[in-house]
Amino acid sequence: MRKALAALALLAAAGCSVSGTTGGAGKTTVVVGYQSKTINTVTAGTLLRSLGYLEKRLGDKYTVEWQDFETGAPITAKMVAGKIDIGSMGDYPLLINASRTQAIPAARTELVSITGYNLRGGLNMVVVPPGAKAKTLKDLKGAKISASVGSAGHGTLVQALEKAGLDPATDTEIVNHQPAVGSSQLESGGVQGYAQFVAWPGLLVFQDKGRLIYDGSALDVPTFHGVVQREAYAKEHPEVVDAFLKAQLDATRYLHEHPLEAAESVAKSTGLPAEVVYLYNGRGGISTFDVTLKPQLKAAHEHDVPFLKRIGTDFPGVDVSAFVNDSYLRKAYGAAYDTDVARLTNPAAITGTDPVCGEPVDDPKTASELWLTGATETQPAATPTCLLRQIAKAGDTVRAAYIPDTTTGTKWFAGDSVWLRDPEAAANARFLPFTTQDGADAYREEHPKAEPVTYEAALKAAEQGGDT
Repeated sequence: MRKALAALALLAAAGCSVSGTTGGAGKTTVVVGYQSKTINTVTAGTLLRSLGYLEKRLGDKYTVEWQDFETGAPITAKMVAGKIDIGSMGDYPLLINASRTQAIPAARTELVSITGYNLRGGLNMVVVPPGAKAKTLKDLKGAKISASVGSAGHGTLVQALEKAGLDPATDTEIVNHQPAVGSSQLESGGVQGYAQFVAWPGLLVFQDKGRLIYDGSALDVPTFHGVVQREAYAKEHPEVVDAFLKAQLDATRYLHEHPLEAAESVAKSTGLPAEVVYLYNGRGGISTFDVTLKPQLKAAHEHDVPFLKRIGTDFPGVDVSAFVNDSYLRKAYGAAYDTDVARLTNPAAITGTDPVCGEPVDDPKTASELWLTGATETQPAATPTCLLRQIAKAGDTVRAAYIPDTTTGTKWFAGDSVWLRDPEAAANARFLPFTTQDGADAYREEHPKAEPVTYEAALKAAEQGGDT
């Protein structure tokens, strides 16, 4: 990679670039790099492309060339060469992108918007094979763990291992894989753990090929994906940047207003199950889609810099303040920008009235959701306990059921959660779900009367109209 980047840097310095050239019928080509299966970037990639909003904003003078990649590294390499104008990637790859381009005036990049974020870090997770004995990260001491080196998932793994008292370099063997390769290695037994970014962990769990062992939300460090552009290109074509950001705003609005349709669209484009896409991108999803450049995310970037210096990516450091530029977004966004920068609630909240418990669904900490087969709208539930009652009533018509982790709020599949019963809780809040065994154990330390219960037992109790 270092040799490739050096060669590309020479091309950039020489002014060799294919982007911005005249395409067919005298049109100017705009090259956009994206990651179709990294569904936290869909408003600047997969969904945006399928909706055609960018092309509509640009008009007849431009043609858009979309280039799809598995990770952010090749997007950065092509931006260094001047062959991609605008790209989207995760927080760690964004920092690497900045470090690789800052010394090359023709290739220098800047972060101009966010696609989606999770303030606690829930977009990155670690899974193990379904039948593995490991229940916590500490149990992976001496194990091989697959990760994409330099990715957001890798960064979370390193921080989480250190927090658990393990040395990532000596207590584990981190194997560098593309996400799909690592997934195959986990299934075949080539590795014992798999640390990745959205949507790979959710996909493996949904396919019964993995079990969640670490929820990135436990780290409590924001993680996000964003849009980066070549500075020189933006100065030469500010109208393109303005059109892109306005189109991204259009796509974000569509995602909020039509979450099921958006999930189905992304699923069709990527081959991912719509149920997995919705887990992250739906109402109350793991990802909050908000384009604004929030100070909490900038602070997270500052926090991530020292970790990147230690994980073997030859990362020299980055001036984060110089890398972030919200001037283009402020212009595209309008007068509400400063107000919305300060807003941290998910604009796509689960709301309504619970049809079984009869309660208003107004608390994001407990709001749950049921997706029935053939339904064009999801069904809200006031609490996970109320959701269990809805599932029991719905029977075989359940397509997917989602609950928030009791402690972290991470949205997860109800049937793949760890459940406790707390006899001291209110009747409609007695069954408590957790994404991991670690989370459930930590809750029991503070609530000793809470007892483990299987999902099947909790569902049966709900079906019988009771809670025991």
